[in-house]
Amino acid sequence: MSDMLAAHSITMLKPGTRVEVRRRFDQSWTHGFEIAEVLNSTYRLRRISDGAILPYEFVVADVRAEHKKQGLWWY
Repeated sequence: MSDMLAAHSITMLKPGTRVEVRRRFDQSWTHGFEIAEVLNSTYRLRRISDGAILPYEFVVADVRAEHKKQGLWWY
């Protein structure tokens, strides 16, 4: 883990964890992904809908554990 991550006490997510990703266009969060691989300070993500691994590494700040909405039948 890099010094920057250690200084901020960021816990790296584990492979298989369902996550949300920050969209670059409007900075909102979108779901439907999971951690495929943890690299030094970035993640490789897998799209859940088709199992495709995205060809881009995502920084820790743009990935968070999926937030489930309470009481909604579709979550």
